[in-house]
Amino acid sequence: MNDNLQSVLHPAGWDATIISHFAWVLFGAGALIFVAVMLLLALSLRPQGRPARAALWIGGGGIAFPIVVLSALLGWSTWRSTQLAPQTSRDALSISVTAKMWWWEVRYHDPVSGREIVSANEIHIPVGRPVYLGLNAADVIHSLWIPALAGKRDMVPGRVTGLTLRADKPGIYRGQCAEYCGAQHAKMALHVIASTPDEFNAWLARQALPAAPADNQVLERGRSAFLEQRCQACHTIRGVSEDTRLGPDLTHVGSRTHIGAGTLRTHRDSLTSWIANPQAAKPGVFMPGSQDLDRDTLDALATYLEHLK
Repeated sequence: MNDNLQSVLHPAGWDATIISHFAWVLFGAGALIFVAVMLLLALSLRPQGRPARAALWIGGGGIAFPIVVLSALLGWSTWRSTQLAPQTSRDALSISVTAKMWWWEVRYHDPVSGREIVSANEIHIPVGRPVYLGLNAADVIHSLWIPALAGKRDMVPGRVTGLTLRADKPGIYRGQCAEYCGAQHAKMALHVIASTPDEFNAWLARQALPAAPADNQVLERGRSAFLEQRCQACHTIRGVSEDTRLGPDLTHVGSRTHIGAGTLRTHRDSLTSWIANPQAAKPGVFMPGSQDLDRDTLDALATYLEHLK
């Protein structure tokens, strides 16, 4: 699966297709009006042009033309808007998304155990099935926008809003916080990963499992470093440390495409640099650095986190 552009002009779902039609119509109408205005401007600069009748241009170009054009756009856009998917959880897969400064907590329902599966900064969905995102914010106002799949929806502390989306084809679709929320608003991204229903169900089953055991000396050293450095004060790793929600759940962090809410690709080197000094990649982030760790311990901790698939 390839990363798609974060653009309303590259739709991969029904609602996004309708929104892209709005954009193309506005682009086209705007271009035609611009060309007409430039043509009139050129005609007005002719050395022997005829005097303009002010009343005709004010009444026709300033009043009648905008009324006709805007009324037509209003009627067409209202009709198209009625074809958008209803914002309901009925007959849809429900996923909870909580926006925090500056990352996303994502919760799924495990159909086998009935427990919640907690992840971060990625939303996995099955292709062809409606998905209802229950949205809320933990601190300030945020806004979720995944241009290739749906429109924008604000996330307000103390309120739950909803967004229905559906992916028509497999792919990775980038989303973004679209409401200024502080210093790292620009680096508060997430990725929606759409896969076939069988692949999604297999992924969900893996996510329900506890963390992979540390089965060699390097991994055990990394696991010990996680505990000794008190990383569990903010992060949960199921089977190692439980019920901490200040920071992202790391139980399967190694399986995610990015860390830092879309800031860095997930691999051992990026994990090492992030653990040592997250401020270098995301200034203002609340996570403290671990520059006091010796290199071997830092590498072991990064290797352990990468191992958590």
